[in-house]
Formats: sequence, structure tokens, C-alpha cells
Amino acid sequence: MAKKDYYEILGVARTASAEELKKAYRKLAMQHHPDRNHGNAEAEHKFKELNEAYDVLRDDDRRAAYDRFGHAAFEQGGMGGGAGFGGFGFGAGFADIFDEMFGEILGGGRRPGANQGPQRGADLRYDLDITLEEAFEGTVKRITIPNSIACDDCKGTGSAGGSGASECGMCKGHGRVRAQQGFFTVERTCPTCNGAGRVIQNPCKKCGGQGRVRQQRTLDVEIPAGVEDGMRIRLAGEGEAGARGGHTGDLYVILGVGQHAIFQRDGANLYCRVPVAMTAAALGGKIDVPTIDGDAAEVKIDPGTQSGHRARLRHKGMSVLHSASRGDMYVELAVETPVHLSKRQKELLAEFAAEEAENKTHPESEGFLSRVREALGKK
Repeated sequence: MAKKDYYEILGVARTASAEELKKAYRKLAMQHHPDRNHGNAEAEHKFKELNEAYDVLRDDDRRAAYDRFGHAAFEQGGMGGGAGFGGFGFGAGFADIFDEMFGEILGGGRRPGANQGPQRGADLRYDLDITLEEAFEGTVKRITIPNSIACDDCKGTGSAGGSGASECGMCKGHGRVRAQQGFFTVERTCPTCNGAGRVIQNPCKKCGGQGRVRQQRTLDVEIPAGVEDGMRIRLAGEGEAGARGGHTGDLYVILGVGQHAIFQRDGANLYCRVPVAMTAAALGGKIDVPTIDGDAAEVKIDPGTQSGHRARLRHKGMSVLHSASRGDMYVELAVETPVHLSKRQKELLAEFAAEEAENKTHPESEGFLSRVREALGKK
């Protein structure tokens, strides 16, 4: 089968600049990297093609040879690399790009001994939903997460019997080897240790030399009072176990505070809308309103209260994080027009309406109508 064109693999034009090549490679390599596509043979093959293409095109001399002769430039003792990781050679600059792209994922940059030596475990994320009441009071939540823990057979070293890794005999611990190809000396990743510089001669059978195994873990997460939506809680050392005795990563619990049926939250303050009977708004009185702590609070209604009026209840809002204080609660009153009136109620309202003009009981609406007449030039 004919090999694909390197420019086509990277999805760039033949006139692409070095920066455009690098940008295209980074994007596609992140997408098809084996760490993000476990068990996906197609993605692994694509990742190999990308590295082979970029390894040639990133080098001006090799790119010029490829542009002139195509793949034939690297056959029959030409300029091509040896069979390193994945069956092809990496250029000298690949490690720098690999570090830049995947160093954080793998717990540090590539260096001699990195693959076979201790590696810090990955940080983990867990999304946890809680109610507004739980955010107010604080709570403890039990969560179960799939995780990697240190292998108890090899004590996390990856080596049976705890003998550890030894220096690679091929590269003498450097992680890279050189080979003469035609007029050029090509440096490539050591195929024996895959650039680690060290190898485990007797891998642990239980963990396959990784020093860690998969297992479900159950943790109790303490959530303090006053947390807000989107906040994160860091549990140090509760992430993925490090490979071959490396440090354990951290676990980040991301909180999602659910919507409430009554209250709306704005920081430490709470808001709620409470319907009030028309008669209570007109005559005045008192009503009981719910609060986030489960008790009822009394709100006074002055005679003639209008819709939209807000009453402030001090220190009845949310808890403030790491503080003994609380926010306020604002109650917005909504005057409710009565419905399903009886015959007698309609008669009483009709009598009331007949006396409205004389007593001027609706100053706001009457004032609005006066302004309308003035605007229209009518008396």
C-alpha cells in the first residue's frame, strides 16, 4: 500500500510555514494520542503517521528532500530514521514538543529514566452535585471513584522483589542512540528503554511493571458551609497513584449547587418572591415566610403595600464561607388579584369601585392617566 502524503496527513498545504506545521501537528497529536484513546488501534496508527510526517517536515533539509523525491528520499539508506517507538524514528526536537504537549498529563517532562523511573500520578476530577440547603449547612458526602493505587505486591516499584530498574545496556542510560544513515548521523529514541535510560529486568506480574493497579476507592468529602456553585475542593494525595513509586496525584472535587424551588442566590444573599392577598396589601398585616434554615420569619406588611416592594431580613441569607456571619434575605411581595369571586364579593368590590374616584384610592394609576392626558394635549 502506498504511503500517504505527509502534508495530507497533517492537513496542511505544501507551502505551510514551520509554525503552521507545528500548530497542525499539536492539534492532531493531542486528538489521537494513545493516552486519550486507550485500545483504539486506528487512533494509535494515526498518531504514528502524524509523528512520522512531522519528524520529516519540521527539519528544513529533510523537508527539502521530501519535496523533491517524496518518500523515496528516505528509502534504501536515505535520510529516514530508525525503528524507534511505534516503528519509526523521532527527530531530535520531538521530545521538546512531547514535553510541551503531554508533560502535565504524564506528571513531568521526558528525561532519562522518566518512563521506567518514578512518575507522579495524575490529578483526578470528580463532579459532585449538592442542594442549596447542603451548601448552607455544610455536609459530608461519600463518593466512589475508579482510581489507581500502589501495587501491594511490588510496593509500587513495578519490579518483582523490589529490585527496581537498572541502567539500559543499549543507550547506557542516555535514553537515545545514534545511527549512521548515508551521509547523516541520526539520533533517535532508544528502542530498548523507549527513551527512559533504565529498564525493569523483572517486572511485577500483578501490575505489569507499572507499580499500580486499578481499584474503586470510597472517600468522605467534607463540604464546608457557604460553598458556591463551581467551587472546587482539593484533596491532596487522593488522586492517581504514581507509577513505580512516584508521588500520588491530587483529587479535585468540583461542586455543583442545584437550583432551589423557592430561593434564588446571589453570593451570600437570598431572594424569594411571596404572593400577598390584595386585602392584606391594602389593609396591612403580617405574613410568615420560609427561610433557608427551615424556620419561618415574620414579615410586616404596611397598609397600601404595592407589588414589587422588598422586605429585608438581616442575617437570614446563606452562610459565608469560613465565617460565622450570614448574608441577608430579600422578600419581594407580589400583590395577588382575587379570582373566582362570589356574587357578594363582586357586589362589595363594585361598591368599593364606586367610591374610588371620590377617595382617590389609586394615586399611581390616576397620576399615570393624568400624565397621558397631558402628553396627548387633553384636559
